[in-house]
Amino acid sequence: MSSTLPHLPGGTWTLGDATVSRVGYGGMQLAGPGVVGPPADHDEALAVLRHAVGSGITHIDTAESYGPRVVNELIREALHPYAADLVIATKVGARRDVQGGWPPARTPDELRAQIDDNLDTLWLDALDLVHLRLGDAGGPVPERIGDAFEALVDLQQQGVIRHLGVSNATAEQVEEAQSIAPIVSVQNMYNLANRWDDALIDRLASEGIAYIPFFPLGGFTPLQSDALTAVAARGGATPMAVALGWLLHRSPNILLIPGTSSVAHLRENIAGAALTLSEADLRELDRIADSSAVTS
Repeated sequence: MSSTLPHLPGGTWTLGDATVSRVGYGGMQLAGPGVVGPPADHDEALAVLRHAVGSGITHIDTAESYGPRVVNELIREALHPYAADLVIATKVGARRDVQGGWPPARTPDELRAQIDDNLDTLWLDALDLVHLRLGDAGGPVPERIGDAFEALVDLQQQGVIRHLGVSNATAEQVEEAQSIAPIVSVQNMYNLANRWDDALIDRLASEGIAYIPFFPLGGFTPLQSDALTAVAARGGATPMAVALGWLLHRSPNILLIPGTSSVAHLRENIAGAALTLSEADLRELDRIADSSAVTS
């Protein structure tokens, strides 16, 4: 039975061979502090996942490195056997070290091990969508990605991956990946104050490829944050609601994956995504990005 509910805001997008809700859920915050170890409230973490799917969300984002393994195991415990229309997207290309860092792990052997870990922890025979995580914690890093991406293509041809994407990537790396094999999504940091991917988003939209932003409230200066808060207060909304509503308005290929470890906050995020922004609101929000370009 489909879990999609007609009132979920944002509508849908075709992701590979599946139709998903544009409002999804990102599982990173379900792990413990620093994305390491178990959640503070195990039962609440399960409740968040079940409420997400029960609310009509059909796209969940995760990674074996969250915990490590913790978030995948929570997803399995809460949702397996999975609804037929649920798409679980994961990431490979980084591991966790004892300092809590995210060093690259993109050799063919490392990637195969991460794919196997995802299959094992999620109890799946094939992964719906795998993003190759590039760059480092500071953002994208210009470098060739062919060997790593070709290793995932080999695994796709073996049947353990259905669809491919890239994460934390430059526009040039997106093009390099596309020259090797089709991709269905790009997952990068982007929000109304950090809009360096504007041209990429528009190109991907024209090609039917999803763009999945993370950190919808990350990287704001105090001045930008004040401007966002002012728009939110005028409309009786939260800054997160405005940020999510703006992203859905920005382009139809944008899929949201806001994360939370609280059912109450999940409800707020879903409701916030339904926020209607006026033309005046949008013009004021666009000035936040304009001020960022001037000061950067």
